[in-house]
Order: sequence, then structure tokens, then C-alpha cells
Amino acid sequence: MEYINAFKGRENRPSDAEIADALGPTVNLWNEFIKWMADEEGVTEQEWKGIVVKKYGWSLRLKQKSRNIAYLGPGRGCFMVSFVVSDKALQATKEAHLPKAVAELVAIAPHYPEGNGLRLIVQGAADMPAIRKIAAIKLAC
Repeated sequence: MEYINAFKGRENRPSDAEIADALGPTVNLWNEFIKWMADEEGVTEQEWKGIVVKKYGWSLRLKQKSRNIAYLGPGRGCFMVSFVVSDKALQATKEAHLPKAVAELVAIAPHYPEGNGLRLIVQGAADMPAIRKIAAIKLAC
């Protein structure tokens, strides 16, 4: 599935109602992940960013103090969860027992000066355990 940010080109941050409308049935997974990050992992800070909105759209950063933990990008009927992980966290992720499709994405994760980029599209509940596992690894490393 090709992911396109639902708010690409939009000047202003989307409202909660607009996000729910764009996400459709995946809005529950979006909300559950945010709640899980806060309740289970202590990641309570949130920051909406629209960097180069004409090209990329809007994303919600989940932060712990000043550290970005995950980026959530709303799509149409899906959303993307992105992580930038250290080499140590990438290695731990490679050693984790993840579904084959996720392991393949981890294996080809691009390296940037700030870390390794992992981008996963959420289309259903079956996608969430791997994302939770990666989030926990990032927080531990």
C-alpha cells in the first residue's frame, strides 16, 4: 500500500474530528497507540508538526522530555508510524522476533545522521504488536 499523508498541502494543523474522518476505522488504533505510549511507556508529550506541508503533510510527534520517540502521520484509512533509532536499537530490533514484512523493512532501514529510519503503515490491529515492540526497544536503548 502506498501511504500518502491525509493532510499534505494543508496550511493548518488538522482538528481531532478531521483526523478521525481521515483515519476511518484505524482511528481506534491511533488512539490506543497514543494511550499505550503514555500509560505503559511514559511517553506523554505530543507535538504536531507540519514541516514542508506541501510535500509531507502533518505528523504528531510523541515525545519523552525533548526526545522524539515516534512520529504518527495520518493517512486515508491508515496511518504511518515512524521511528528514528540508534544503531544499537536497530540491532536490537533486528534480533527481535518481528513479522517477516516488518523484519524486511528493518533490514533495509535507511541510515541518516540522526539515526536509522523505520516507517511502518498501520492498516489493522495485526500491525500493532510489532510497532509496540519497536517503540519499547527505542525507549530501552
